[in-house]
Amino acid sequence: MTIRGSRLIAFAAAAQMILSTMPAFAQATPQEGVINIATIGEPPTLDPATTTSDVVSIITQHVFETLYTFTKRWDVAPLLAEAMPRLSDDGMVYTIPIRDGVKFHNGKVMSSDDVVASLKRWSEVSARGKLAAAVIEQITAKDASTVEIKLKQPFAPLLPLLAMNNGAAAIIPQDIAQAGSPIKDFVGTGPYKLLEHRPDQYVRMVRFDDYVSPPGKPDGYAGERKAIVRELRFAPVPNATTRVSGMLSGQFQFADSLPSETISQFEGNTMVKPLTAGPAWPFVIINNTKSKLTGNPLIRQAMLAALNTDDLLAAAFGSPNFFDVSGSIYSDGTIYFDPTTPGYNKPDTKKAAALLKEAGYKGETLRLITSQQFDFMYKMALVAKQQLEDVGFKVELLVMDWASVVRQREDPTAWDAFTSYNTFVPEPSLLTFINPSYAGWWDTPEKRAALAAFNKEMDPNKRVELWKGLQALLYKQASTLIVGQFRNLSAISAKLDGYEPMPWSAFWNVSIRP
Repeated sequence: MTIRGSRLIAFAAAAQMILSTMPAFAQATPQEGVINIATIGEPPTLDPATTTSDVVSIITQHVFETLYTFTKRWDVAPLLAEAMPRLSDDGMVYTIPIRDGVKFHNGKVMSSDDVVASLKRWSEVSARGKLAAAVIEQITAKDASTVEIKLKQPFAPLLPLLAMNNGAAAIIPQDIAQAGSPIKDFVGTGPYKLLEHRPDQYVRMVRFDDYVSPPGKPDGYAGERKAIVRELRFAPVPNATTRVSGMLSGQFQFADSLPSETISQFEGNTMVKPLTAGPAWPFVIINNTKSKLTGNPLIRQAMLAALNTDDLLAAAFGSPNFFDVSGSIYSDGTIYFDPTTPGYNKPDTKKAAALLKEAGYKGETLRLITSQQFDFMYKMALVAKQQLEDVGFKVELLVMDWASVVRQREDPTAWDAFTSYNTFVPEPSLLTFINPSYAGWWDTPEKRAALAAFNKEMDPNKRVELWKGLQALLYKQASTLIVGQFRNLSAISAKLDGYEPMPWSAFWNVSIRP
């Protein structure tokens, strides 16, 4: 039998976007043009398996592909796989047919040996892969075009994990997969191939003329992919104001993560359109459970009691059109929405001070990492610092570029908390801060048991109830502090045709007019 991914929400119905004046379909004829995309900063790596950083995913998904991907409705669909897997009656053996004739950028034809080597590497180096590795017994090539994954127990998140484009199970040539990490040769199967990477200047990629697209009408990340424009150029632009001005001047055709107050600058502009796409994303402060300070659950509970999220969200986004004061990790309208959030947005200075006293707090510095490249994070962090200090914390705000955040958060001795968010994911096990291998390292016995029960359960309705228990445990242990839900603002040139708003912006099937 086959498996379908969680059908959470109709993406098109949830998207809040201003694209009414733009053509719905791209010109299919290959063009010699260039699309210039402004990202929030320099990617910390171009190896999609080793990081969950969205700036990496947005770039590398054009070069690397996975066995499966997501439709607009967040169903899992084949990408490099020929079809959905055949599943054994006990739910523990996945037989995956792979597409014939798919070429890597080095001219080699993809085989099951490449897939097996890539998946084994993913299970070792990716935070998402490590989650799957705990239940994978073996991965084998049954023949040149068939791969088998045998599990130790049923594991509901396997296909969504294989479909994710960050911490990605990207399929690469066998020799590269076995050469160690990080990879040095960026050879994938995608519609674009890497041409040049000049750190802090740009990542250039060009059309891969031998690309073999999956069949079918484009549907989210699934279906046909065409490299219509000859070149994509991703430029790191750390300053959000510069990203806005670059859009208004025509320097860029797309810019991501713009300050919400800048939406007024696009009003009446026929050449640039602002975009916000739903569902809303969780905005969070992730605590370091390995830190001497925030490793103490009483300290984390004191932080929760100190925070007034109304003020934090207002500081971050200004207009309530861009945020929801909600403690649910999943937004309203999704099947995992749960407003039962004990302790959320109940600021109590006396309670926080009492918890600090009970914890034996002696004025140790709480190191809170943030980045101005995400304007909303920095604004929120300034107010959070003050609220924490008001109840007795000593707080040091560590402000750095996002690539440095990604590197520093991997050192458990170098920080106590950091500001972050999680792009919408259809499967809760894909949430980074739920993963025990992700920075923060939430891995208590209670959490381990709750997550294992959730991942083992295959019945969707039972999984919803188990998720509620897992979210309640997150609040009890305060491993991550939920600030609220927000809608990301980006901007697109009216010259681009065929663009579909998605969490990780994709530029295949997109053309550009003169």
